Amino acid sequence: MCCAADGIEAVRAELVEPFLAAGWAVGVTATPTAYRWLTALGAVRPIEELTGLPLRHVPRLPGEDKPHPVPDGYLVAPATANTVAKLALGIADNQALTQLCEGLGGGLPVVVAPRVNAAHAGHPAWDGHLRTLRGAGVTVVTDPAWAAVRAAVGDLGSGTGR
Repeated sequence: MCCAADGIEAVRAELVEPFLAAGWAVGVTATPTAYRWLTALGAVRPIEELTGLPLRHVPRLPGEDKPHPVPDGYLVAPATANTVAKLALGIADNQALTQLCEGLGGGLPVVVAPRVNAAHAGHPAWDGHLRTLRGAGVTVVTDPAWAAVRAAVGDLGSGTGR
């Protein structure tokens, strides 16, 4: 999952390419704003060409095939304060959050790597959102280094997606 946060321009090079090189199957779903940013950066087509899958950002219509295989888990990076808050509260108001809420509710592993500014991190609700996610079994990676994010995924892909 991609959100419109600092670091989105590096998603392909820092996450998609390394995971593909390691033998993982990778499907990318973006929030609506992240999709706009990725489109403006010219990154949508390169990501789709690398993964062989469409970059999802809207729900499929009834009767349409699922565009991505069933996942083994989810990585949300970079995660905005908005996405972290909505996931903690179970708000599934876009395709990315719908998949995340279903995955979390279905027991799939979820790794969230927030990229937020000091004002968002200082909001009174922020620590509670992180506690809620951790309490639900979500791995929260606060180290902004992409290597730390990749390492936190750990054995997420040991199932059918790898």
